[in-house]
Amino acid sequence: MKYRELIIYRDPAGGEILEKAAGLIEAFEKDLWQDPASLKEASEDLYSLMHDILDLSAVNGFYGNLWHCMLANLLVSHENAYSKACEIRGQVWGSINQAALHDFEIFRTYFDYDFSGLMEKLEVPVFSLLFDFEPSSQESKVYNSRIRDRICELAVQLESTGSEEEMKDAVTEFYREYGVGRFGLHKAFRIVSEEGDRARIVPIKNILHVHLDDLIGYETAKARLVENTEAFIEGRPANNVLLYGEAGTGKSSSIKAIANQYFDRGLRIIEIYRHQFRDLNDVISQIKGRNYRFIIYMDDLSFEEFETEYKYLKAVIEGGLEKKPSNVLIYATSNRRHLVRESFKDRDGDALYDKHGGDTVNEKLSLAGRFGLSIYFGSPEFDEFQHIVAELAKRHGIDMDEKTLRSEATKWQMRHGGLSGRTAQQFIDSLLGKDIKKQ
Repeated sequence: MKYRELIIYRDPAGGEILEKAAGLIEAFEKDLWQDPASLKEASEDLYSLMHDILDLSAVNGFYGNLWHCMLANLLVSHENAYSKACEIRGQVWGSINQAALHDFEIFRTYFDYDFSGLMEKLEVPVFSLLFDFEPSSQESKVYNSRIRDRICELAVQLESTGSEEEMKDAVTEFYREYGVGRFGLHKAFRIVSEEGDRARIVPIKNILHVHLDDLIGYETAKARLVENTEAFIEGRPANNVLLYGEAGTGKSSSIKAIANQYFDRGLRIIEIYRHQFRDLNDVISQIKGRNYRFIIYMDDLSFEEFETEYKYLKAVIEGGLEKKPSNVLIYATSNRRHLVRESFKDRDGDALYDKHGGDTVNEKLSLAGRFGLSIYFGSPEFDEFQHIVAELAKRHGIDMDEKTLRSEATKWQMRHGGLSGRTAQQFIDSLLGKDIKKQ
């Protein structure tokens, strides 16, 4: 059975569907069904195969030839020696190509397989629905729509290839354009820590599609963030970044915007929480050999006096024996410039608390000092806040005269958290929720 002859692409995730299909194809070609009972069992297996393909396609949002989409998805999801060498870089050379060609020749036989004889033998004509499928919804629970569409386009492209070399080239171009597997097909990730197990990096399947232009104002702050990120993407020296300032000023939104803006250039974001800092070294060990650029993102970073998790973070950022990989940076947001809470007793060196108060202060300031770039996001002035409100109203097509809009916005910010971009957006959302007439 050709499925078991795969070398590089062995046992892909979801490969049980291909294995089931390969078994049916082999049995049909060897004419193994010689009695009504075996034919009935094989027919049930074909219905089961159809169910599995439809179920997979519904989850992924695939359309068109679902058999080909399933095969294309196996190829773009499989992390192996060849695909990981090609991710973001494209074509590689050496003997690994011959092993890849061997596997693509096998995949090609499945792409080109004509199911008509099998369907007739088992009397399952409804299986043909898979070859030109129109879904009721194209929403994907796995990929964003752009990636999903690109996989479906790759399936169509692979249909028209004339050789295994052309098929390999088409898939390799996908690897160059997007990457492979979870890191290639998703922008953002989180950490799942389980007792006694290695930290798992899992995709965040729905990330807010915010862009830097959506954040009104803060042009200097955004420019500094972009400049540092551009240097990182291009392989030039770049700094770990701390975005600090008042709540609701766009710090976290800026990080999400960076994830969206630089995805095409190989940037990936991994969000990690304070209680997971012990897993940082494990996480870094899993990503340091990949061809992507990773930002480890820490939101709302701060520590109370009694919390010591920051010591793990200090060692990872700078200070451990192992050098931090060049494809990893740390971006954090905080309402505090000094991330570890201080008290007057630290500065006074009160003998009742700390004989060496200066050492305590230096220890608590040392974490913030390891972020080479600190970017301040301050609350807007009153007129700046009104400008943000007016611009958001314009973008959402809200038809309200300027005087009324300013008056209502003023009342809202006085009752709901003061002057900030977040408050402005919440005010606009309240108007939209009341179905204010749009332009």
